[in-house]
Amino acid sequence: MTKSLSELRSQRWFASSDIRGFAHRQRTQQMGLRREEFMGKPVIGIINTWSEMSPCHAHLRDRAEAVKRGVWQAGGYPVELPALSVGEVMVKPTTMLYRNFLAMEVEELLRCHPIDGCVLLGGCDKSTPGLLMGAISMDLPAVFCPAGPMSSGRWRGTVTGAGTHTKTYFDKLRRGEISDADWVDLESRMTRSAGTCNTMGTASTMTSIVDAMGLTLTGASSLPAVDSAHPRMASLCGERIVAMVWEDLKPSGILTRDSFMNGLAAYMALGGSTNASIHLIAMAGRAGIPLTLEDMAEMAARIPVLANLFPTGSHLMEDFHFAGGLPALLRKLSGHLQLDARTVENRTIGEAIADAECWNDEVIRGLDNPVTPLSKGRTLALLKGNLAPGGAIIKSSAADPKFLRHEGPALVFDDPGTMMRVLDDPDLDVTEDTVLVLRNAGPVGAPGMPEWGNLPIPKALLKRGVKDIVRICDGRMSGTHYGTCILHVAPESAVGGPLALLRTGDVVVLDVEAGRLDMRVDDAELEARRAALPPRGALYETSFTALYQRHVSQAPEGCDFDFLSGVRNLPEPAIH
Repeated sequence: MTKSLSELRSQRWFASSDIRGFAHRQRTQQMGLRREEFMGKPVIGIINTWSEMSPCHAHLRDRAEAVKRGVWQAGGYPVELPALSVGEVMVKPTTMLYRNFLAMEVEELLRCHPIDGCVLLGGCDKSTPGLLMGAISMDLPAVFCPAGPMSSGRWRGTVTGAGTHTKTYFDKLRRGEISDADWVDLESRMTRSAGTCNTMGTASTMTSIVDAMGLTLTGASSLPAVDSAHPRMASLCGERIVAMVWEDLKPSGILTRDSFMNGLAAYMALGGSTNASIHLIAMAGRAGIPLTLEDMAEMAARIPVLANLFPTGSHLMEDFHFAGGLPALLRKLSGHLQLDARTVENRTIGEAIADAECWNDEVIRGLDNPVTPLSKGRTLALLKGNLAPGGAIIKSSAADPKFLRHEGPALVFDDPGTMMRVLDDPDLDVTEDTVLVLRNAGPVGAPGMPEWGNLPIPKALLKRGVKDIVRICDGRMSGTHYGTCILHVAPESAVGGPLALLRTGDVVVLDVEAGRLDMRVDDAELEARRAALPPRGALYETSFTALYQRHVSQAPEGCDFDFLSGVRNLPEPAIH
């Protein structure tokens, strides 16, 4: 389909000769633009999540300028619109609390302004799904421009990646293997440039998935943030979005169940972050496409980890890029892909990866030489049982295999502050069989479902050389972390899920192969405990958090708001 100028939605603002049209043209010229520079052109919104509180996005101001170059060259009129950054690390209690906020902001920015198409600038964990959820709901032509991973770090001759090695070295500090001075020295050496985490954490997991789904220029997700190819890619995004406006190529014309299945295939081969399970379900919900944890578990049972990247493997994203990046991985996966799925380039994903080459078979493995064979672990396994009737997940490829079938006594905590104080007691009575549990970390309870799930190993066990134990949480875990961590337990404890009934000393039974997570407590006792539960804690009365707690869904439903999920057909804003 080719649109005519009169069919562009921006013409409702700019084309009329009445007082409103006059005011819109007048105020645009107030910014120093000549009438000829914006009249008769598609208006392209550049949604920019740049922020000085988001080092992952520190370069996105410059990338917005590169996008504008492409838009101008293609005959469009670019306008930059700032949006909530949701950069990890600095935002408390968690950026997950604000993912839906960003999605709402993007949708409304696009609706209330004279925008014909958009380029979405982001990449840090929640920015990718937040930007796309809003764009999917608004359903204007959209290209996602990923921020790209930071450069590889080194410390005293050792390659270091953000997040994964932070956790590793923190445990070394707690064991006394490095000094306080070493710890301070590490701060300035592990994160060498702007860009997202350089491991296969949540950021690169999500940008790679949406690349495989056809929502980026093919291969854009692998480009390092400060590589000169990155601003060139951003300029191409600007050029391409103008063509997409004339083609009327919208998310609804790209996203199908097949495209989501392609995203899942890439997710599993990458050994990606458990967080992606929540975001993908939320994105699918906005597109009106059914997607479940069962779908993910089925894909994970077919596709082993092929990308040799931290935290599952031993390389960083820069190595992945030079090995051929996501196109090379997808080509090796082509037998598991729906190759006729469409992309923003108005071609199929099969056409997009047809000439992809792999330059390092150690970094990007084939199905005959996986990083983690399926017999040893998967990117995602689904667990159900009397502790998680709604489901819980584990990244078994990042766990110690000996714990994948395990029984042990629970050590239960209701809040992270108490837990941290107790776990640092060198005389704490724990063994390697202990199952560490933190509850009240879910969407409602925390609130916002923070990344508290990679619970620290008790210091008493660290001193004995123990590096992994079974851990359970109704919250999430950073995609840069690892270990036998059971996450997203649903329903969460704060809304009456069975995790609220577990007591210290109860025996927990984990069987990943059987897909089970249970507590060895009989039904009568559980009913008695439920009757004795104290009243649920008071919800927030004001602020965005109050809205969040009252309308957020549980993890298996994507943690979206009940009034936002699903395909909606809202009227265009009135102009009078």
